[in-house]
Amino acid sequence: MTPRPHQPVMVAEVLEALAIKPNGIYLDGTVGGGGHAREIASRLQNGLLIGLDCDPRALEIARAHLQEFSHRVKLVHANFAQLDKVLDNLGIQHVDGILLDLGVSLTQLDTAERGLSFRLEGPLDMRLDPTQELTAADLVNSLDERELVQIFREYGEERWAARIAKNIVRARRTAPIKTTTELVKIIERSIPPAVRYKSHIHPATRIFQALRIAVNNELENLQKALTVGFERLAPGGRFAVISFHSLEDRIVKRFFRAQLKAGQAEQIWGPLRPSPQESAQNPRARSAKLRALQKA
Repeated sequence: MTPRPHQPVMVAEVLEALAIKPNGIYLDGTVGGGGHAREIASRLQNGLLIGLDCDPRALEIARAHLQEFSHRVKLVHANFAQLDKVLDNLGIQHVDGILLDLGVSLTQLDTAERGLSFRLEGPLDMRLDPTQELTAADLVNSLDERELVQIFREYGEERWAARIAKNIVRARRTAPIKTTTELVKIIERSIPPAVRYKSHIHPATRIFQALRIAVNNELENLQKALTVGFERLAPGGRFAVISFHSLEDRIVKRFFRAQLKAGQAEQIWGPLRPSPQESAQNPRARSAKLRALQKA
């Protein structure tokens, strides 16, 4: 399957939230294909855009997409939780704005060997950074039933977590679970048919989300990125985050509100949602929420 081109979501809203200054320094912690980054870079004159991504392939795509702005863009292979170390290595103390787009790109989802899609046959991988060791297959085949239930409930909010975990443990006694298709079949067998037929989402949606979050340590990395990112924002700097599910949005909302309550933030915005027109043109955008903060 040829990967679909990735469409950045809520571009106009992001640009307004960041209030780009031509000579400012900005950090895109999830540069991906470079969609948001290109719009930010095009508004800089003597400024600098630092683009991070934990996926080396995404950086290759971004580098090609941002070629005309190469003199004002610096791309780095790193997780956004490491943004303070990246800035230290570049000799930069503060930035004027930070963007985190927490969605998985269509390019990643449509690449079967990444194992991120329950619709494609592929290895049970799910690593966003292919240089890390831990995979979804490692978790599925090594965690005990109780640990699997905890992951499925905490990161997937899956009603049938206990039944799915029990059937995973039973199936792997015969042979390791190695592919996305094998896991999907186990999940489908675990959920009552009447429930599956009435659901508006694929039965494997929540389990794949939970495993991806666990493999990539996504929520812990988000919390760290918010903390260290806020510390590195210049006074008056802006922090914008696009989330796609309630677990992420809850973390962002609580962090931003805490900064405002403590007098560390001047104001916060959101959640902002995509326009009806954007949601119709790009169905992936429908679940997006944008929150933004201005540092005091």
